[in-house]
Amino acid sequence: MVKIERSFPAPASLAAESEKVSGSYSKPDVIRQLKADFHNKCYICEMKDLQDPEVEHLLPHKNGKYPERKFDWNNLFWSCGHCNSVKNQEKYDTGILDCCKKDPEKAIFFRMYEGNICVTAMDSADKRAVLTADLIQEVFNIKNTGMRVCKSALRLQKLNMEMNILYDNLEEMRRNPESKVVRRKLRALLRRESEFAAFKRNYVRENQDRFPQLAEYIETL
Repeated sequence: MVKIERSFPAPASLAAESEKVSGSYSKPDVIRQLKADFHNKCYICEMKDLQDPEVEHLLPHKNGKYPERKFDWNNLFWSCGHCNSVKNQEKYDTGILDCCKKDPEKAIFFRMYEGNICVTAMDSADKRAVLTADLIQEVFNIKNTGMRVCKSALRLQKLNMEMNILYDNLEEMRRNPESKVVRRKLRALLRRESEFAAFKRNYVRENQDRFPQLAEYIETL
């Protein structure tokens, strides 16, 4: 999960649809704007080029909870079906970080060790960060149904592949520190728009003594 810059004004259809009895919060203009703002990544797991995108509500509008937020542009997020399903638990209803307002990278450690993830809050007293870390940990590891085993494993596999690409390019930079090609590849890999950016950026951030030349990418991209 990375900081997202939400664009304004809100899609025009939301105001019109909110006046209808059965209005839709997923008209084409909403979809286009969310997809662009969120770089076509699920805001929770950060998987890119989604085959099952959904409009997710940070605060739920169903079952009598926050119905006034159903068409609120600030409450709509770009999510994959897997993460939306996992988040649809009461414990997450009011507690996770709004990544359009607070930078998750300043509140959460995103780590991967030997093919397994470890997502933890920097401050255990920050309840929203703790709950957000728990959610991210869960979407990569939940195994309570056959389909969720498959979908969690897919995300973990893709994350592992992306991290290996990062490791390979870091090693190449070590061997060829003046290579502009490698620098361009690393710059692309470390942009917030890239897949699983929080994990890659956190790795470089925690190893800045080894890669001081990449600090500018973490701070500015």
